[in-house]
Amino acid sequence: VIAELMESFRCVFVDSVSNSFYPVPQEVIGEGSAFEGWRPRDWDGVYRVLVPLNPPPGHGFHLELNSAGQVSARTFSIRVELVCTFEKEQLGEEPLCFLHHSRKELGWKQKLSLLETLCTSSYLDVEKTSCWFFQLVRSSWLQVPQWHSWHVVFQPCSRSCRLQLSKGRKSLTVEILFGVRQEDSDIFVVSQPTEAQKSSSSISVSSQPTNIISRTAWPETYAVAEAKFFQHIARQLPCESLHLKSLQLFTCILRGTGFSSSTWKTVVMHVLTTVPLSRWHRSAFAWRLWDVMALLDRCLQLKRLEHFVLGNERLPAEISLPPATLRVEPPNLFEHLAQDLAALREALQAY
Repeated sequence: VIAELMESFRCVFVDSVSNSFYPVPQEVIGEGSAFEGWRPRDWDGVYRVLVPLNPPPGHGFHLELNSAGQVSARTFSIRVELVCTFEKEQLGEEPLCFLHHSRKELGWKQKLSLLETLCTSSYLDVEKTSCWFFQLVRSSWLQVPQWHSWHVVFQPCSRSCRLQLSKGRKSLTVEILFGVRQEDSDIFVVSQPTEAQKSSSSISVSSQPTNIISRTAWPETYAVAEAKFFQHIARQLPCESLHLKSLQLFTCILRGTGFSSSTWKTVVMHVLTTVPLSRWHRSAFAWRLWDVMALLDRCLQLKRLEHFVLGNERLPAEISLPPATLRVEPPNLFEHLAQDLAALREALQAY
């Protein structure tokens, strides 16, 4: 239902921005556990989707890594630059160009550049973009085929857009995030932190609270790469969903032990790259659970749990990463345990 709705929205979006200089929405991507095939018990019931944005004609996006913040929760700024729209092979009417024509020459034919609408000091502003995107979604509703089947309540947020859809007793909450792809990879920068980055468990990946992230800071997300990894694994396992069942079990039955769902997910993904996939069959399910527990034990003893995407040389070739990401030293998600003996004792007791 959500996939069909978002594809309908996208078609309307593209038509709406075709004669403007606002970002161009691309194909929508489902993000997080709900779209990966498992859900932790503390899942908030919100289906999150990512709408990648491409620069409009005459503009370019350049990502700049912010030095502040933790390595495992990196943020970027998106610098917007004007680029020449002239083409040597161009036939017919000469195009107007922000760089080569004056404001007077551009005249009434030319609308404001992206720098003048959604930017702050040449950088794409998350809150301005969110406000524009919310208006775009709201004005597009009556143009999508689903409008007559669902009652919708729009819930604007400073860094995203939420829709509350209802039809009879059925209700769905969709949160639309927007972001920019890093080069041609499966890594994106997005308008707000992902599920894992928002986790507040004392034994999970810590991150900056949403309310202190600046308006021009875009958190990096690995959710698309992780989803592609799960899809890659499912095609090779004797039982295609066994890894998801194990993840579901840990996040639900062991809820309350202090380990966040993002920690369990990271450990399970590492086990999938170390235990031969031929061993992931139903009769060996209990042994695979012990493999996960054994790896968690080893990580606690070493006080080190490596980030699964950043710097991981075992990722399948079909998962595309920016060259700079491949050279990054894998961040230690348990670094805080090495620095806080009380937190380490708590983690060992929880284990």
